[in-house]
Amino acid sequence: MPSAAQIALREVMDIRQAADYLGISGDTLYRYASEGFVPAFKLGNRWRFKRSLLDAWMDEQSGVRKPAATTVKVKATQKKPVRRAR
Repeated sequence: MPSAAQIALREVMDIRQAADYLGISGDTLYRYASEGFVPAFKLGNRWRFKRSLLDAWMDEQSGVRKPAATTVKVKATQKKPVRRAR
């Protein structure tokens, strides 16, 4: 039988675990998953939730931006030409 620490570190959670993680009721999470509001997938006939996708979804919903994900590198050939000094 897995310990409480092992269960807490699981990447894939069932609806009860995910609801506890998000701090909402299982019924609400079930509705959100059915409507496609939260990232979820079905394994057989049961909803499953990846912790990393829920974290990214919560960051997106709260307006948090990760620097690595928002940084766009521009090649030298793609830069806009600079106006010459007069």
